[in-house]
Amino acid sequence: MKDSDIQTIPKILPKIQRKSEEIGFNMPSDVHIGTLLKTLIASKPGGRFLELGTGIGLSLSWMVDGMDGESRLITVDNDKELIGIAKAHFGDDSRLEIRCQDGSQWIKEYDGDAFDLIFADAWPGKYSEIDDILGLVKRGGFYVIDDMCVQPNWPEGHDKKAGDLIACLEQRNDFILTKLDWSTGLVIAVRRF
Repeated sequence: MKDSDIQTIPKILPKIQRKSEEIGFNMPSDVHIGTLLKTLIASKPGGRFLELGTGIGLSLSWMVDGMDGESRLITVDNDKELIGIAKAHFGDDSRLEIRCQDGSQWIKEYDGDAFDLIFADAWPGKYSEIDDILGLVKRGGFYVIDDMCVQPNWPEGHDKKAGDLIACLEQRNDFILTKLDWSTGLVIAVRRF
C-alpha cells in the first residue's frame, strides 16, 4: 500500500491546482489531508461542516467531494481575491456558504448550530479563539488541524506556538486526540462530551 496512490480525486481539483499555479498561490493544501477530510466528512451524512481558511479552495474541493446532498458547509477566509476564485469554482453549490470575513470575527459572531467537523487551516480557530471554536464541535464531531510539523515557511518561534497548541489540546478532557506525523503533521480530535 502506498498513500501516494490516490485513485479518486475531486473532478474540480486539477482546475483549481492550475489556477493556484497561475496566481502563484504558495500555501496549497496537501492531497493527503484532502483525502482524509473527504473520508471524515463522508462519515457524517447530512452533516454540518466548517472550514476556516478557504484559500483558493483546494481542501474545499475534497470536503465537498465527501459531502452528501443533505450536508452543509461554511468556509471562511479574509482574502477577497481567493474567495472570489473559490466562488467562481463552487458558487453554484447550494450546500455551501462561502464567506469573505475575518475568521476571528466570524467565530466571535457565530451563533448557529454546532458542527460535525471543523477544519481549522488558518490562524483563527487554530492559534486564536481556540476555546470558542472547540465549543462549536458537536459531541462525536471532529476538530482537524494540519501543518503541525515544522514547515519551511514558518517564522522564527512558530514551532513553540505549535507545541503550545498541542499541549493545550492534550490537557483537555472533553476531546480525544490523535497526533499524526504524516503529511504536514495532523491533529485529529473528537469531542467526547
